[in-house]
Amino acid sequence: MTDIAIIDNKTIEQVQKEFTSHFPFLKIEFYEAEHTTGEGTPETLRVNVERTIGEARTKQTAGKLSIHGNQKVSTLEQAFHDVFGLNVQVFRMSGSLWLQTTTTDDWTLSEQNETAKDFSLG
Repeated sequence: MTDIAIIDNKTIEQVQKEFTSHFPFLKIEFYEAEHTTGEGTPETLRVNVERTIGEARTKQTAGKLSIHGNQKVSTLEQAFHDVFGLNVQVFRMSGSLWLQTTTTDDWTLSEQNETAKDFSLG
């Protein structure tokens, strides 16, 4: 388990790097709007990685977000939204492509990471 500090002066890119340091075959992207469960988010709504958390959030809650391998993707995405007012989508590496985990949001982060690792390393 790890904690990621979600504070106003941190950039989107810094949060992304912290997440990926724990799950190297996954990444998170931040969006202007919330997505519906099982649906993807259009690329046009993606938040620029140079923006700060303070510029992207809709709730002014600062704190730490605990992330662990047994956590479902949907639970992580919902925590970002409910606690911090941030809309995120988890992506899984598939060869040289990044796939939104829309149909596998009920998988854990570890399951996603291991599947991506197996597929990417052959």
